[in-house]
Parts: sequence; C-alpha cells; structure tokens
Amino acid sequence: MDNRTGKSEYYLGIADAVLRRSTCMRRKYGAIIVRNDEIISTGYNGAPRGRLNCSDVGYCTREDLGIPSGERYELCRSVHAEANAIISAARRDMLGSTLYLVGRDAKTGELLADTMPCSMCKRLIINAGISQVVVSTLAGQYSTIHVRDWVFNDDSVPKTSR
Repeated sequence: MDNRTGKSEYYLGIADAVLRRSTCMRRKYGAIIVRNDEIISTGYNGAPRGRLNCSDVGYCTREDLGIPSGERYELCRSVHAEANAIISAARRDMLGSTLYLVGRDAKTGELLADTMPCSMCKRLIINAGISQVVVSTLAGQYSTIHVRDWVFNDDSVPKTSR
C-alpha cells in the first residue's frame, strides 16, 4: 500500500512553506502555480519590491483603523500571494495550471478556514489562464474551485431585481 502524501496535500504543503516569507502582520498567504506536476512559480504577500514591509515599519494601517478583512485593499501595502505568483510566471506556462493557496493568521499561525482569492486576484487568475484553484481550509482539508465557475457566475455583476 502506498502511504505517500497526495499531490494536493503535497503542493499545499509547499504553499504553506512559501507563506513563511510573508511580511503581513494580519494574514500570511502562500501560493504556488503548478502545471503538469512542475512548479511554475511561487508567491507570498508582502510590499512591492524596494518598499518597506509592514513588518519593517511595525504596523498595519488596515489593522490600526479596524478595517475588516476583505475591505479597503487600497490601504494595504502588500501585493497578494496569488498576484505575486502570477507576476513571476509567463502566461503560456500558466495555461491549464492549478494555483494552490494557503493562508494563516499572522499572530496565531492557525490555518484560515475561509481562505479564498479576493475579487481582484480572481480576475488575475482568470486572465492568467489558470484552470483551478485549490485552497487549504483546515489541516488536511482543502477545496477545489474550477476557475470557469468564476467566469460563468460573475460576482462582479450586480444582481438586478427584475
């Protein structure tokens, strides 16, 4: 009997290792893009190259202002992990690939059960040609999202009351 770790768990473990480079003081994310069992790129959340990270300046503006997760991203110093992974890869290499994403609370280190790309990262993932996203939800558990569902179920279009 083969007791090896499954591929999704394996790649999520690598994304979990990548998030240890994160410089965010609220939530740490790690992402990897894989195609044909080859890691194309990795990314973690942190300030743009050359700028000071929140961990360097010692505060998080959004946290200091009490802004809930998922709101007012324009005040955040970080580039998201998914965006950094996409930036580091050529589109031709990402076509048909899978993005693996893990998130942890920066203070407790606990896995975030609600890990999900934000609306801007969803748009980047769609345009990059990535086919699916696998997100860690709890220890040993994950969810697979088919990117085509984000295309057909466009949550950026307001629902009308007709």
